[in-house]
Amino acid sequence: MAVPDKIQTWQMVQPTSRDRESGEVTPGKLEKTEIPVPELGAGEVLVEVAGCGVCHTDLGYFYDGVPTVSKPPLTLGHEISGTVVAGDEAWVGKEVIIPAVMPCRKCMLCKTGRGNRCLAQKMPGNSLGLYGGFSSHIPVPSIDLCEIKDRGDIPLSQFAVVADAATTPYQAAKRADLQPGDNVVVVGITGGVGQYMGQVAKALGAKTVVGIARNQEKLDRALNYGADFVINSTDKDARTVSKEFKGLCKGNGFPNFGWKIFEVTGAKGGQEIALAVLGFTGKLIVVGFGLAKTEYAIGRLMAFDADIIGTWGCLPEYYPIVLNMVLSGKINMENFVETRAMSTIAETFAEAHKTPPMKRIVLTPDF
Repeated sequence: MAVPDKIQTWQMVQPTSRDRESGEVTPGKLEKTEIPVPELGAGEVLVEVAGCGVCHTDLGYFYDGVPTVSKPPLTLGHEISGTVVAGDEAWVGKEVIIPAVMPCRKCMLCKTGRGNRCLAQKMPGNSLGLYGGFSSHIPVPSIDLCEIKDRGDIPLSQFAVVADAATTPYQAAKRADLQPGDNVVVVGITGGVGQYMGQVAKALGAKTVVGIARNQEKLDRALNYGADFVINSTDKDARTVSKEFKGLCKGNGFPNFGWKIFEVTGAKGGQEIALAVLGFTGKLIVVGFGLAKTEYAIGRLMAFDADIIGTWGCLPEYYPIVLNMVLSGKINMENFVETRAMSTIAETFAEAHKTPPMKRIVLTPDF
């Protein structure tokens, strides 16, 4: 295995800025550069990146000024697959997925099963110093890696999306205590995470999955990948969508209670829809991140005996389960992934920020 002297990277060298008076935002600046290969300690490896997914979170850091723990200059990107080329001998030569969030495994949260929200966790492209996925290589702890075995003819680069887009929904399902026979709503089922949320829910035995979103072409696709029914929310307020959902339930003999609702958009409109759909003994799981403030009469939770809970990332221990879902065909990944050369990163960011793509874009190194 070739071990480089330097890591080639597309680095965010200038942070996003916002004018206090006008509110105008100036996006960060990307620059192709080199950064040092650090000395690897015990239990650390260097991974040669095969692919790194372009996540909504990356776009938030770059365009909206959502803060990262490590300050620019840093390399963004946290959905990563690749091959171990140095470090822990037990891992050298293996193809792997790098978890998007890597817990410390020592704190009370980690020891009580909540390591996905470990306050000392490391996240590539956020809190791993200079290092992120939009690069040729990345140093990471070996304890968190998920080995890929028998991937067949699926390109290694495509497995990058498992590191967030496919595993975050699984963690959300665990937070919801999703059980076989449950009825599920996915608000934002057409998005990068939402398209997997529907598939994960169905793979875990959901009886009915209702997808809500605005892109009809993607909604039609969702009907082949997890969704049983879809509602197009274009130009509809939350109350209108809620009425349509209740009509769908009544027309199909579905109960008006106990639905588990996954809000994946992070947008105010999506949050309002999810809250409007939440009913008796229901659970709303907040998966998508956004900066908007949404009003809700919280007393309704008492009247409904309902829950609203958040979810963050995914425990590395769950990664092999999700990977097996992909390899067994329970989750379709290939039809939801598009690969591009990493040298297109600036154009790809601009395009994805303006119009959400039909497929998750994975950038492959071409330094």
